[in-house]
Amino acid sequence: MKRIGQVMYLYKDAYDEYEKRHAELWPEMKEALKEHGANNYSIYLNKETGQTFAYLEVPDVEAYNKIAETDICKKWWKYMKPLMETNEDDSPVATDLKEVFHLD
Repeated sequence: MKRIGQVMYLYKDAYDEYEKRHAELWPEMKEALKEHGANNYSIYLNKETGQTFAYLEVPDVEAYNKIAETDICKKWWKYMKPLMETNEDDSPVATDLKEVFHLD
């Protein structure tokens, strides 16, 4: 399994809505995540800065990244756009993190 860590950036007035929308994650989005290999997926929020830390495990990073080409992912991005910093294609602005330590 490959481990992925990313930071994304929420608007400070959107914390509760962001959490609510993830608690009600669309079944189609959940299915797409699983189909693209996502496992052990967690998102944490730093309420001081609005940064989220996303962690997930995938068997193949390239296969997982193809989720961005799906209609459901693009629909999810558009749905989440009012809550966070986004790119021109509505994808979240995300900073990939380099793993520097892991303990099994």
